[in-house]
Amino acid sequence: MNILASRIGTFANEWIRYVGQLTLLLSRTVVCVFTPPFKGERSLIQAQRIGPGSFLISGMVGFFVGMIIALQMAYQMVQLSAELYIPNVIAVALTRELTPVLTALIVAGRIGAGIAAEIGSMVVTEQVDALKAFAVNPVKYLVVPRFLGLILMLPVLTMMSDVIGIWGGYVICVFKLHIGHEMFWKMTFKALTMKDIATGLIKTIFFGMIIAIVGCHQGLTVKGGADGVGKATTTAVVRSFILIIMMDCFITFVFYFLLNF
Repeated sequence: MNILASRIGTFANEWIRYVGQLTLLLSRTVVCVFTPPFKGERSLIQAQRIGPGSFLISGMVGFFVGMIIALQMAYQMVQLSAELYIPNVIAVALTRELTPVLTALIVAGRIGAGIAAEIGSMVVTEQVDALKAFAVNPVKYLVVPRFLGLILMLPVLTMMSDVIGIWGGYVICVFKLHIGHEMFWKMTFKALTMKDIATGLIKTIFFGMIIAIVGCHQGLTVKGGADGVGKATTTAVVRSFILIIMMDCFITFVFYFLLNF
């Protein structure tokens, strides 16, 4: 028991220290965002890299998740003769919860790993030290464009996934469950409110921050050459996943129980 308690204490202490380091990097990044000079073209380049490259896979995931929800709901709803309400469940579940989280996980695996590897390689090859030698702030030059690019593109990807996911549910509801075309869209828009859409999009802003800060932090703290870059890439993905799920739980709790949103 003492060994187990010691390990739990060490693990908790490690995570507290890690979250503190992320918070410091986040605060420095936010300060740099509002500090001139402003070079928006670097952020747009990162946004272009993040958005189009992730659209296909996030759209496919959204489409099949919409189909899966419809099929799973049909299993119970048909027995209750309540299949008419399946479009309501699809619309709300996708926009409030599933597409924001799944899109963030996809982007974290694709872009977060790339950020950690790219910046980690720059650290190993002493390019970051060269930036400091020329009086260039690494946070301003490396972190801010990726931070803004993710905050900009993750909501866009999520909205696209919402639409495509609802169409996935449409395929099952109309062609398998024989719900009328007009009835499907009537029930969908009846259930869907701006509050549901806003909830999901607000979450994606925080998810984008997590992906950017975790990836950049892992890259900037790389040690040990190429082997360290590989470990930093893996760690960035795993920790991004964990923090995204934790943040999703926290935001959902705040919306439901504190803000009644």
